[in-house]
Amino acid sequence: MIEAQGLSKFYGKFAAIQNVTFQIPRGQVVAFLGPNGAGKSTTMKLLTGYLRPSRGSARLAGYEMTTQRLQGSKHLGYLPENGPLYPDMTPLNSLHFFADARGLSGAYRRKRIADVIQRCALKQVLGKPIGKLSKGYRQRVGMAQALLHEPDVLILDEPTAGLDPNQIREVRDLIRHLGQSKTILLSTHILQEVDAMCDRVVFISEGRLAFDGTPAELQKDGKTLDDHFAELTDPSATPEKVA
Repeated sequence: MIEAQGLSKFYGKFAAIQNVTFQIPRGQVVAFLGPNGAGKSTTMKLLTGYLRPSRGSARLAGYEMTTQRLQGSKHLGYLPENGPLYPDMTPLNSLHFFADARGLSGAYRRKRIADVIQRCALKQVLGKPIGKLSKGYRQRVGMAQALLHEPDVLILDEPTAGLDPNQIREVRDLIRHLGQSKTILLSTHILQEVDAMCDRVVFISEGRLAFDGTPAELQKDGKTLDDHFAELTDPSATPEKVA
């Protein structure tokens, strides 16, 4: 459902990512890990078709996102970090706006809006301007928009950023539930979320793939995720040596 094949993105001589390859099947929740500046957001933008790769290809649900972005986007729910929201709109206005953009209508439209309001716990703030909401509520509005059209694939950049512990638990439960039928790639800096939600870890460092495997495989030597994060981001170790 998600396929990166030799993905590279260059800005002049600088390589934001280089030769990144992985595949994610339906029903798998994958943590996308790496330090700041490793290329996680760039990779996600390439996978969604927001950026065009310098080399390689990105496919979602079988669609090449460089040449078939409109077809692929019908299967995609994307929550970017600090996602774009219209501050003067209310959450309800925003959901209706995105329902129009997605071509949702009639009873199905009403059902989907009601469902994401319930799933993302937005009822209390439906009539408030988004610009007046807390970061946690804005994050939930972004999640609701990503889920609105029932996509097969979810790409989530820091989905629990700004949430309190109770909200984090609710989002984790939601992602675990969605992962039973959808393909989910999520970027996070909270390593506890890997064990709590994810079937697999894809780790990049300095723009290159450093690890691809299960959380158990990453910790099979008895070291913690924090230990391995430090090792995988050690500038003296190349990705090839670590992998």
